[in-house]
Amino acid sequence: MEKYKTLEIIQKTPNSSVFHLYLNNPNLRNALSRDFFIEFPKALQSLDQNTNVSVIILSGHGDHFCSGIEINALNSITSAEIEDHGRLREQIRREIKGLQDAITAIEKCRKPVIAAIHGGCIGGGIDMVTACDIRYCTEDTFFCVKEVDLAITADLGTLQRLPRIVGYGNAVELALTARRFLGSEAKSLGLVSRVFGTRKDMEVEVRAIAEGIASKSPLAIIGTKEVSLRSRDMTIEQGLDYVATWNSSMLLSDDLMEAVSAHFQKRKPAFAKL
Repeated sequence: MEKYKTLEIIQKTPNSSVFHLYLNNPNLRNALSRDFFIEFPKALQSLDQNTNVSVIILSGHGDHFCSGIEINALNSITSAEIEDHGRLREQIRREIKGLQDAITAIEKCRKPVIAAIHGGCIGGGIDMVTACDIRYCTEDTFFCVKEVDLAITADLGTLQRLPRIVGYGNAVELALTARRFLGSEAKSLGLVSRVFGTRKDMEVEVRAIAEGIASKSPLAIIGTKEVSLRSRDMTIEQGLDYVATWNSSMLLSDDLMEAVSAHFQKRKPAFAKL
């Protein structure tokens, strides 16, 4: 498996289809460097194409999940030596779009991505977790949409995804105040599904949840993710039409026959890899 400077991929249990993707820059509280934005989409694509992977758990090494974008990464965007103002701004826009694509790679990955968050989740960390399919955290996790304190408008997805998760009013309040909020409030807002007392408790439970998802039909799992994401931006009627088209292509599968047979035979189904 490929090695990365800013990430680590671990298969903790042999023969398990749950893989762990760790942010691996603990000395800088997993700040997001230029290398990260190059490596992260590559790692997700690699996991997506790996037939042995069904579910990905995203977490961070060290004391914090993520402290946001590294200052050096911001400087590299704004320090380009181009005299023409039009060309300079076009390059900055292109750079920002590239950073956005690295975060959106979470949604483009067919496999479900579960965020297991501990310590600080700040700025770019929130961009990441709002793109994940499921989010969990510990009681002492603290979150902060930090960008306005750095004289920046958050531009990697928080302002687009967070309102769909916690509601428009809540998201704007968090973004304008840049205040810290803890795991319990994140749960009450709907940002996370569950809050765990300790990091160890979270790791054990999230792994069990991921294994449960991984045991289900791969076609049903990737279909549920794809249809959910597409339907988010559609009317109900459009979403229903989309899922009808999806299932007309995917429903008549060996997975369906296996699920039905296993139900009547009172055994666990065994699905082929995807």
